[in-house]
Amino acid sequence: MAGSTPISPPARARSPYWYVLAGGLVAGTLDMTYACVFWAVRRGVGSERIFQSVAAGLLGKASFEGGASTAAFGLMLHYFIATTMALVYYLVASHWPRLQPRPLLWGAGYGLLLYFIMNFIVVPLSAAAPGSKDPLWVSLSIAVHMLFIGIPCALFATRALSISPATD
Repeated sequence: MAGSTPISPPARARSPYWYVLAGGLVAGTLDMTYACVFWAVRRGVGSERIFQSVAAGLLGKASFEGGASTAAFGLMLHYFIATTMALVYYLVASHWPRLQPRPLLWGAGYGLLLYFIMNFIVVPLSAAAPGSKDPLWVSLSIAVHMLFIGIPCALFATRALSISPATD
């Protein structure tokens, strides 16, 4: 529309961290969408319970008795974790430039690493019950971590680094 004001600043004015945040939001949304759709189709589980299962990592079984408030907390926690994953990739790639030219390859590898860290370190150390051993869930979760978490983190980090390399 002629004469309208753009909603966001031009790309050149954005901080690299804007792209890191966007990577976390995209990865978090894709991952949560997968979890909600999978469990709705497989067992009729609603989204609120999925969000509460994330909160269970900190709250334990009590998260399932908290209704919408613990579901909201779980969703917020999920996005915090996803954004942290994107930030970690960005920081590593800023110090290891070999990751930057091949974000699809390294992003998929990062997603695989994240799957193992989350399922074999983070969840066992949390207050949550062990994750599902459903073979379809496990195999699809590995693919989702590679394609829908690792790759977006890598792509957005690569874009952020093309704007202004990290100096930390």
